[in-house]
Amino acid sequence: MSPSPSLAESWLRGVAANPAAPPDVLIRLLDPAGRPAWRTLCEERDLPADVVDAVVAHPDRAVRRAFARNPHVDPAQRGRLVRDPSGFVRAELASGPRPRPRRPRPLPDDVLDALLTADEAREDRILSADEIVGELISSRQIPLSYWHRLHHHPDPRLRVRGVNSLRWRELDPARRAALLADPDPDVREAAARGVRYLDPTAMEADLPEDDCHHRRGLLTNHPVTDAVAEACLAAGRDLWSLAQNRYTPSFAVVRLARDPDPEVRERVAARADVDAVLLAELAEDPDETVRTRAVAHPLPRTWAERDAIDGVLGWHAVDCDCPIPEPDAWRTHGPDARWFEACAVSEHAILRRVAASHPALPAALVGPLAEDPDPEVRHRLACHHPLAPPATVLATFVERPRQRRHLLTLPGMPRTDLRHLLDHEDPEVRALAAADPTLDRPPVRLLTDPDEKVRRAAAAAPALRDEGALAKLLDDPATAEGAAANPNLPSGRLRTLLDLAGVPAPGARLP
Repeated sequence: MSPSPSLAESWLRGVAANPAAPPDVLIRLLDPAGRPAWRTLCEERDLPADVVDAVVAHPDRAVRRAFARNPHVDPAQRGRLVRDPSGFVRAELASGPRPRPRRPRPLPDDVLDALLTADEAREDRILSADEIVGELISSRQIPLSYWHRLHHHPDPRLRVRGVNSLRWRELDPARRAALLADPDPDVREAAARGVRYLDPTAMEADLPEDDCHHRRGLLTNHPVTDAVAEACLAAGRDLWSLAQNRYTPSFAVVRLARDPDPEVRERVAARADVDAVLLAELAEDPDETVRTRAVAHPLPRTWAERDAIDGVLGWHAVDCDCPIPEPDAWRTHGPDARWFEACAVSEHAILRRVAASHPALPAALVGPLAEDPDPEVRHRLACHHPLAPPATVLATFVERPRQRRHLLTLPGMPRTDLRHLLDHEDPEVRALAAADPTLDRPPVRLLTDPDEKVRRAAAAAPALRDEGALAKLLDDPATAEGAAANPNLPSGRLRTLLDLAGVPAPGARLP
């Protein structure tokens, strides 16, 4: 008897997710009759090489779009779609995996080159090449090292991209001089704009009068003339931006330190150029946040240290799920490694949080941070450091639901010895425990769990090996998808499920 359409679709999704399914079974799902499984197959799991070949060459762009978003495959495999005829597919590749990971893996250089120099879309013209580039730049799939390499690229279009993507102040004098003398006029023009960014007089001329993003950006990041600073102080506007700006004149910094707004004073207390007398005054500030920032970070300081501390405060303070910088970024723009080591043993929890967020912190300092009395220190260590103890990573998974998707991508995330979590109140935790391959008996009681994800995980559990029990679960709509994903199902049984679901065997469908 044929299964109901909903049961057949559950089987297809389960087979697509089955880690033991052989390549021929997975490729068979790419038939139009397997459409209900396409997202599971192409977007939600890793794939064997020959299945990737079939996906990349598939005639239906829905298959290719799903694969372009896949966070589980190597970026080089996704990058094979860089010259896809569909702009939608290339846009998905440029936008990156979905849901967006906290630490995206970079695309290969040749893929980035192709995306950044692509002509307009060919097959569909709804998305422009510039829109696709915009998706790429915001996706965090471009490593910082790539932007630096572009300054020497033979294609002048990419040299221009390299100039525009990095702050001019971050380039050494020799590189600035070479770009200003570049044989291509567009590169020289971009370099000239970089010089202008460091000219306070030019900034004053460019400064819009009306409040807008451009005005805030200039006053936060670019050199400021005395006249501009005085005008802002007199009008009482843009004071936070001035307090944040490393180029703000010293006379303005002193006045900002006594501003009624504690957020402005806190920015002054964080500055690398604040003098000892002013810092001592801010250490006695009536606002606790200002006092803490003044006291926690002793002089002498650097701007890179200021920025590192900012990374664990404000909207990043607790349970932040913002993107995590690439592991090597700190070597280019971050503080000295010894500063992070000093932070790890600081009496101030803020600095220990900074240390816990540093992926290159020495192993000897990781253990104490894993036992830190401040929970945010422990959770940051779990999310950021490759040597975080498995128990710390598991504790963060249990206690911080917003971090779970990221933690499941980490090699240090425990997958075994989870029996004690089978009865946890949180269904995501129960589902993780049900998938433990070291369970001494199958999690039978979770097969009737009120949560669908838990039932699916229990039916797919590696500990469930009885073929008779699996056959019954395959016929039950509540457990069919999980049972079809069970790695203990023989490949012959998987093929039979596809037969029953109406997915033709290779060669059975007429062209």
